[in-house]
Amino acid sequence: MTDSIALDTVDLHILRLLQNDARTTYRDLATEVGVAPSTCLDRVARLRRTGVILGHQLRLDPARLGRGLEALLSVQVRPHRRELIGPFVERIRTLPESRALFHLTGPDDYLVHVAVADTADLQRLVLDEFTSRREVARVETRLIFQQWECGPLLPPSAPAAKPATCQVPGPG
Repeated sequence: MTDSIALDTVDLHILRLLQNDARTTYRDLATEVGVAPSTCLDRVARLRRTGVILGHQLRLDPARLGRGLEALLSVQVRPHRRELIGPFVERIRTLPESRALFHLTGPDDYLVHVAVADTADLQRLVLDEFTSRREVARVETRLIFQQWECGPLLPPSAPAAKPATCQVPGPG
């Protein structure tokens, strides 16, 4: 497990702002948090260097890309052995339909978030890529009706300047 690092209120404010809009300029960020642009640049560089900031991601609308149906697949792998789960994980990660993959405790071993064109495409994916694998004992499918983004992610002991709330993602 990775050790956490000490973050002051300026660091937390920077992180909160960048999580809401990673395209914020250093000048605007510095103005908002009340530090010089060079100080802001140094702090963001330190947050990257220490691994607090892992990168930036572009979010796409799956429906506008022809993948308007999203689902969560609960997958049970038997036997649950390293020599079987390694290739399973690598295969699932390469599928264009896969959005996220989680290794779990409990009766299900994996939870896979997928985005597909329609129910026929979902059926094809489950049959051809999951249940056809000999190590897959069971797949349970749940359709996603709606999804919300939550955040920002802050350390547990951080004083909350604003309560974290979930928001419905808007277009584009």
